[in-house]
Amino acid sequence: MDLLRLLLSVVPFLYPLLLLCKLIDKRRHQQCYLLDYACFKGPDDQKLSTELCGDIVQRNKGLGIPELRFLLKAVVNSGIGEETYGPRSVIGGKENCASLSDGLSEMDDSFFYTLDELFRRTGFSPADVTALVVNVSMLSPSPSLSARIINRYKMRDNIKVFNLSGMGCSASLVSIDLVKNLFKSHPRSLAVVVTSESIGPNWYSGCEKSMLLGNCLFRAGGCSMLLTNDPRLRHRVKLRLRCLVRTHHGANDESYNCCLQKEDNSGYPGFYLGKELPKAATRAFFENLRNLAPRVLPLSQILHYIALSQWQRLRGSPKGVPSDSPARINFRTEVEHFCIHPGGAAVIDAVGKGLGLEKSDLEPSRMTLHRFGNTSASSLWYVLGYMEAKRKLKKKDRVLMISFGAGFKCNSCVWEVQRNLADADVWADCIDSYPPERVTNPFIKQFGWVNNSDE
Repeated sequence: MDLLRLLLSVVPFLYPLLLLCKLIDKRRHQQCYLLDYACFKGPDDQKLSTELCGDIVQRNKGLGIPELRFLLKAVVNSGIGEETYGPRSVIGGKENCASLSDGLSEMDDSFFYTLDELFRRTGFSPADVTALVVNVSMLSPSPSLSARIINRYKMRDNIKVFNLSGMGCSASLVSIDLVKNLFKSHPRSLAVVVTSESIGPNWYSGCEKSMLLGNCLFRAGGCSMLLTNDPRLRHRVKLRLRCLVRTHHGANDESYNCCLQKEDNSGYPGFYLGKELPKAATRAFFENLRNLAPRVLPLSQILHYIALSQWQRLRGSPKGVPSDSPARINFRTEVEHFCIHPGGAAVIDAVGKGLGLEKSDLEPSRMTLHRFGNTSASSLWYVLGYMEAKRKLKKKDRVLMISFGAGFKCNSCVWEVQRNLADADVWADCIDSYPPERVTNPFIKQFGWVNNSDE
């Protein structure tokens, strides 16, 4: 009886304790860690020099002198260097007739290169993977690209599979968000995210300037990432996800229509980049930062920002400057590194100005644009790779990633570095030569006339 009374008296105290232990354990398994990632690096015979770009441009017999001037100006002034990679179909002269098999071959090159390297580097087997997310915006075959990977690597039959398309350059953070939410109900999981873009079958063969830009800016690339929520693997991880914020302005017609896949007046399919794009990107960027700030910055800085913005409204803002611009929030006090999507020189400049960043903060994005170009959703990981190869990422450092995509959307996240990082990955053979003294295109003098103002 005494023992029974003792047990009954202890139970009310044990239950809350057990519940607390359960909640703590659940929270430990809801973390999202990045174990490793591997980027795609094409062979030398797929390099796209400016001279080769010029030859490809001139193969389009529908272009007149104004269009050729416009394209050469875009190529020379893009900030893209001489060693980026293009798809075999375009380099081989099939840009007007690339087949489905060409597109699948392009994806296979990226997928299998990065996945083989990821599994080799981490020591995990494809059979260990419990979730797979694949994002390629411009190619959606049947069976899906995710099924193609599962077949190649003979993955388990109960794997959780997601195949994303049409998400644009911001798709990799969308995939990370999906994995983060999946982890909440699946403890001790391993998830692989694969991101790339189909360029060859989506080459634009018409002559509208707003659709020709995509041919100049995008390059072949890709990345595979291995993520986990298993606390037993904490000693092996590179980064821990602290927060992720997604902003989508698809309900706004101007934002929706500024960046989309469509046919021109002659029936040629391509990717349209409208004049409204900078305005839509700015609007999404500022709103995203407004939502991100409370999750990253201390209360004192938030209160200072609110007081300052209210003061601006009362006394009026300088012409052309929004009174509530988040650019006045200093993220540099809480974030050591900025991983900005290298969508183009103008994109990097605009984000840098909006965040008040220094030249050194923008170096990883500029150098990624120069060496690998805009590889769509995988670009952020080349930027992160540059930081790691330069040995800039130290334990406890925080990395802010910012990306943009059709829709229109802006996604951002903050990672915390879990150990000192120094893997060079695809930068290994050239990191010592970066940053170069000059990144000016070597053909700028030869094509000096393209710097004249064009439409």
